[in-house]
Amino acid sequence: MALRLDASASDFAQRFQDYLDIGREDAEKVDHVVAEIVARVAADGDAALLDYTARFDRLNVVADQLRVTADEIEVAKNSCPADVVAAIDLAATRIEAFHERQLPVGYSYDDGLGNRLGLRWTSVAAAGLYVPGGRAAYPSSVLMNAIPGKVAGVPRLVMVVPTPEGVLNPAVLVAAERAGVDEIYRVGGAQAVAALAYGTQTIRAVDVIVGPGNAYVAAAKRIVFGRVGIDSIAGPSEILVVSDRLSNPEWIAIDLLSQAEHDPGARSVLITDDAVFADRVARAVDVELTRLPRSAIAGASWRDHGAIIVVRSLDEAPAMIDRIAPEHLELSVADPEALSRRVRNAGAIFLGRHTPEAIGDYVAGPNHVLPTAGAARYASGLGVLDFMKRTTLIGCEPRGIAAIGPAACTLARAEGLEAHARSVAVRLVAVEP
Repeated sequence: MALRLDASASDFAQRFQDYLDIGREDAEKVDHVVAEIVARVAADGDAALLDYTARFDRLNVVADQLRVTADEIEVAKNSCPADVVAAIDLAATRIEAFHERQLPVGYSYDDGLGNRLGLRWTSVAAAGLYVPGGRAAYPSSVLMNAIPGKVAGVPRLVMVVPTPEGVLNPAVLVAAERAGVDEIYRVGGAQAVAALAYGTQTIRAVDVIVGPGNAYVAAAKRIVFGRVGIDSIAGPSEILVVSDRLSNPEWIAIDLLSQAEHDPGARSVLITDDAVFADRVARAVDVELTRLPRSAIAGASWRDHGAIIVVRSLDEAPAMIDRIAPEHLELSVADPEALSRRVRNAGAIFLGRHTPEAIGDYVAGPNHVLPTAGAARYASGLGVLDFMKRTTLIGCEPRGIAAIGPAACTLARAEGLEAHARSVAVRLVAVEP
């Protein structure tokens, strides 16, 4: 049974804070194991990668079998159902259109004193994409990770995907080809992250690693950050639904379970201003759980991390939303736009009763790789800028450095950095009339 909270209760503030403080992952349990894996791959390259692949994925291959071949991709295309291929293409087209609008524009201008200033955007040279694989495969994750990189202009996109017992999901390979992935390797886990960061004899290192994974993948990304860039440290999925009594309780129930079925640690929360409606949703959740193939996972998530919060007025919701800072926020209310404008912290907002979170997972267009565990307070979903970097440009003419150089010398000497001051001053002497 999910936690039930009443905002009018005297102990609500403490119980709400206790709920927010509940840990949903125990990173410390895996950190020491992952540190050993990363260190060994960094030192031994392919030998370590092959050993871990055999041990964890039960797949015995040699180094030249790590890369997925063009023939395997062609077989996948021929074996993938036509409706799935069409859906992948539709999703890819919409994701491309959304992310193309994110491309930044550089600039260059003259400050009027003889100095040219500007900013230029360039993509990284290579990006690594971590995608879940095996029997629980997600072609949507391929599209969401790869397409922003391709739109950014990354010349080399490298995908790693675990293939337990050699299982390669055809839809994942079809999505990779459609998204423009350049290299695909049948490796996963912390060892795959280490291979992307440090390189091996077979897999060349990349500059940025993106994509969610399990606790081992998250720990590996923490360890290699600094050697490479990363998008974020992803935790269990989250959904927060704000609803009034006019919504369909069965719709809200299945929306809550749409994230609960991902992981026993997922968090699903309902905020409503109607206690009777809350009861109807709770009963609907129980009914839906009897129908789901992944009911054991969803049921554990709802029991251990789910919550129903009854407020006196939905005017109380924005403050609670901002404290939770959810990955996904559904606003199933009469005026979702107005309510959304009062929210600061959310990874993605889904507006209105006919906009389930799941539409954003697949075909809406915005990215479904989003900040979790409260990171929406300071972080954003995956996008084109995660694959790009800014370079500033400065060009001084003689009259330009004459105009601003003396102030630079003054500041440098105020900081006790005489070489800085002199490197400007020698040019000032040269440009004196």
